[in-house]
Amino acid sequence: MPTKLDPRELALLCAELADSRKAENLVVLDMRGLSTITDFFVLATGTSEPHVRAIWNEITFKLKKDHGIATHPPEGGRVNKWVVIDYYDVVVHVMHSVIREQYNLDALWNDATNVPLPTNEKSVN
Repeated sequence: MPTKLDPRELALLCAELADSRKAENLVVLDMRGLSTITDFFVLATGTSEPHVRAIWNEITFKLKKDHGIATHPPEGGRVNKWVVIDYYDVVVHVMHSVIREQYNLDALWNDATNVPLPTNEKSVN
């Protein structure tokens, strides 16, 4: 039976799972009031394609295994440079560092509020 998590809890859990695979520059953005697409973005950076793959695999596997939360196969999973995992209320972007710099979603959505991450996680504000 799926665990019921509110969108904020789900976003923070995705960030925690990304952190467990040593994702860099973790950011959770509150998109409510700014976007009709989702409530939260989770942005995470991997240093290589295998690292990006490890991050998104950790998120999707653990959410399904531990919480019964599944999603469609992530967009970009075959290339592993920019993978998008859509949980509807939470959209996770796992990007290679070069891609993250190029598209700079942090600046594009700079009017979104950064959700504070627990102190054991890394974030860029």
